[in-house]
Amino acid sequence: MTNTTRTSRVKRLRNVEGSKPSRPAPEVFGRILAHYRERADKKQEELAAAMSVSRSHVSRFESGNRVPDRRHVEDADRFLGADGTLVKLWEETDWYAEVHHPDWFERRARMDAEATSVYEYATQTLPGLLQTEDYIRAIHTLHGDHEDLEVRVAARVSRQVRFTTRHGPALVVVLDESCLRTAIGSPAVMRDQCRRLLESGHLSNVFIHVAPAGQYGIARPVLPMSLITLPDGHRWLYSESFNSAHFNDDPKVLAQHGLAYDALRADALSVRESAALIRDAMERYDQDDQVRRNRSHLGEEQLQQRQRRKLRGNRVRVPRQRRPRA
Repeated sequence: MTNTTRTSRVKRLRNVEGSKPSRPAPEVFGRILAHYRERADKKQEELAAAMSVSRSHVSRFESGNRVPDRRHVEDADRFLGADGTLVKLWEETDWYAEVHHPDWFERRARMDAEATSVYEYATQTLPGLLQTEDYIRAIHTLHGDHEDLEVRVAARVSRQVRFTTRHGPALVVVLDESCLRTAIGSPAVMRDQCRRLLESGHLSNVFIHVAPAGQYGIARPVLPMSLITLPDGHRWLYSESFNSAHFNDDPKVLAQHGLAYDALRADALSVRESAALIRDAMERYDQDDQVRRNRSHLGEEQLQQRQRRKLRGNRVRVPRQRRPRA
């Protein structure tokens, strides 16, 4: 099927939903996903297996309560025989038209929405453009940010969509290894986060390098930073302090930080070597998650055994009747 045909089909699908313009984009996409699943005579469980997610994930995708990743949409498109229509619709959908960023971050969010390239360095925690939803939730919960949690998650994820679409802007990231070692949320959260890094690294516009902890001679910046290039060629240095954003376009400062970034990237592992290190971390977190689940299962069994023993101990004992002696 040609791109023109796919675009035409996407427009027709949008016109079907056009009678209710107030319906959120995730809900519209979910209804269309459900339509293709039902047309293919598939159950949610079958689609979940094809997308490598749980059935509850498919349910949330179809109800509009969760936005699927690109890879999920590609898997669904192939499995349901949508001929690229679902992928095209996903690419052209403004998923987060109504999200609200914190006032201090709004300017950075606008830059991400139009940047032609972003070069990032991160330490301790991963940059927002690569975080999973569960990782984002875990960070906010860790810092006590429980209010409007899902709004915060949606706002951060909204910045990522543009970088995961076809022909997206260049995203070059150097991660200090501490980003992979700092445990956030749970082993399962970290395992899935590492998987996201590997998946993002397969995109043609995303390059992920790791600066290993055991390598001497690497000049590691103390704080995270971003070098952002806008369509007019203007560059900005972005950094953060607690609930504050700092922007600098002084040519001398940009040249200094640009040189430091280039040296850091040159000393870091290659993309392939970095992927191997990330994969090792993912496997360790997966093992930790298995151990954790086994312990939880063992604890439940022990609790059930104690409860059964307690029930037996509280059982009313009926004295046996003695047989009369002959």
